[in-house]
Amino acid sequence: MSDPDGPDATRTTHAPALDDRFSVPLRGVTVDPRTRCAHWDSAVDVIALRFGCCETYYPCASCHEEATDHDAEPWPRDRFDDPAVFCGRCRGRLTASEYLDCDDACPRCGAAFNPGCRSHRDRYFEP
Repeated sequence: MSDPDGPDATRTTHAPALDDRFSVPLRGVTVDPRTRCAHWDSAVDVIALRFGCCETYYPCASCHEEATDHDAEPWPRDRFDDPAVFCGRCRGRLTASEYLDCDDACPRCGAAFNPGCRSHRDRYFEP
């Protein structure tokens, strides 16, 4: 049996294909089992974010741009209590509010999230 985190564990998915390794609709470019992608692949890049335009999760805005044929729309403010973030470590779903208030760590499993993502939250969540 192959190693699920080994070099052959990454996949690229484009619409309409979804990555069947995840319990949420997820697409991206060279996505590994922890939701790291070709654009962001450090140990703390372990989330996927749901976009308001297509209700699909992507590891980053660049993955959305490469895998779709439409402009990205951030998650709407009036839906901040709905699941909008997927933790690639514990596979838990966080609401936008939980994620924005979590101090860069998953409130369920404690996995560290990339603190640099704060600087571009407006790409993913309506202000």
